[in-house]
Amino acid sequence: MKIKQYRTQFIKELSPFYDAYEAESFFYLILENKHKLRQIDLALNHELTFSDSDLIIWTAFLDQLKKEVPIQYLLGKTHFCGMDFEVNENVLIPRPETEELVEWIINENKKDNKTKKIKILDIGTGSGCIAISLAKNLLNAEVYGIDISKKAIETAKKNAINNNVDVTFMYLDILETDVLTCGFDIIVSNPPYVRNLEKEEIKRNVLDYEPHLALFVDDNDALVFYRKIAVLAKSGLLENGQLFFEINQYLGKEMIELLERMNFKNIELRKDIYDNDRMMKGNV
Repeated sequence: MKIKQYRTQFIKELSPFYDAYEAESFFYLILENKHKLRQIDLALNHELTFSDSDLIIWTAFLDQLKKEVPIQYLLGKTHFCGMDFEVNENVLIPRPETEELVEWIINENKKDNKTKKIKILDIGTGSGCIAISLAKNLLNAEVYGIDISKKAIETAKKNAINNNVDVTFMYLDILETDVLTCGFDIIVSNPPYVRNLEKEEIKRNVLDYEPHLALFVDDNDALVFYRKIAVLAKSGLLENGQLFFEINQYLGKEMIELLERMNFKNIELRKDIYDNDRMMKGNV
């Protein structure tokens, strides 16, 4: 079958589940990952075809996409900050909003990139996307990542190797940790922050397939991770050290109040590309 003809069929079959733009984006992602063909290749050669064995593979992708399994899990990877990251059911799929957080940290610290050694800790590292991206872009940084999931740590270690950076990853339950004494210049975290009451806003592909351990917190104590990390940051950060968070878009005011009560300085709340309160910073 001609690929151009199959493309129309693929998008049509996914139409009950996704809009045409998203279905088309899935088609080209699979085409590039499985056949090393890009959209321009198909535009330049209308006669390209799929073999019968190719169609078997594509049917399997269709079946999984109709169940709303994330395309990133089906392909086993995603793109973040200019790099490819392995992703699986043990780690969250990195989001564009988190790229903004990484860019903020890089821009705040790139002026010292060649003159000062800095130490960074990523709490709840997951796939390692934040830690690895910082290590890749801040060449003077000594970067550490911790997570409560040993399987997530395994994935993060693979991603560090694949992207040729040196990051130390360790298993640690932050809620069971009493003190950090390593003298960090930067602590960053994108901890679980979605309340159960917000589950109805979550798409099925996230709710059914991404790890709930990394997503959800109890409605009655939505800031439990932020409060604990902020406490640890008071001892774990050097003087004027920076604490960065990705946050729940509905809890920006509460997060500012939390850091103010703990006497953090230079508190700043920023919006993401979707105009939601999404990230903040404070200094000890």
